[in-house]
Amino acid sequence: MSVSSSMPGSTTARVLLPAALTAALLLTGCAADGDAPAAEPTASASEQASARHNDADVMFAQMMIPHHEQAVEMARLAEGRAGDGVAELAGAIEAAQGPEIEQLESMLEAWGEEPESGSMDHGMPGMMSDEDMADLESATGDAFDQRFLELMIAHHEGAIEMAETEIDGGENPEAVALAEQVVEDQRAEIAQMTAMLGGSPSAGTGSDGGHGGH
Repeated sequence: MSVSSSMPGSTTARVLLPAALTAALLLTGCAADGDAPAAEPTASASEQASARHNDADVMFAQMMIPHHEQAVEMARLAEGRAGDGVAELAGAIEAAQGPEIEQLESMLEAWGEEPESGSMDHGMPGMMSDEDMADLESATGDAFDQRFLELMIAHHEGAIEMAETEIDGGENPEAVALAEQVVEDQRAEIAQMTAMLGGSPSAGTGSDGGHGGH
């Protein structure tokens, strides 16, 4: 009787055990999935390269922002003053340099650096003096066109000088690439403006040169 009475219980245990083990394994798996720590995000190679910079990169960005801002200011003076050819060129300069200003500002922010305060504005190559800007603002028609082209050529030459310094000494890939773009674009525009002046970019620039750094 003891043997026969124990058989049903033994059979039930053998049936329930695999089911219990399966449920336990499923629960363990769910818990493991839920409790597993998320993988720490790692900076990509491009992000690491973007963050890498040196003093030359910072100086390039800090100086090029006000330099570009003055070029945009000069370009805006063409509205209502310039002939069609110069007005079109001025619009292209503003369209190109506005986004570059934003890019330079973003780079400085990413590096934890502040924009230039403005104390160095007139010590940068190619920057116009207050007198230059007033002279340009007071001109119209052909006189404006000639003065604009003369001053913008000098301004572009200053930008190229700063960009070449960045190419030689900069470390940040984005900053160096932007400097290379500045050199390419502004050399092309200098050639265009020189042709518009009849091949004489320096005529009438004034006895003092009329611009910082030149």
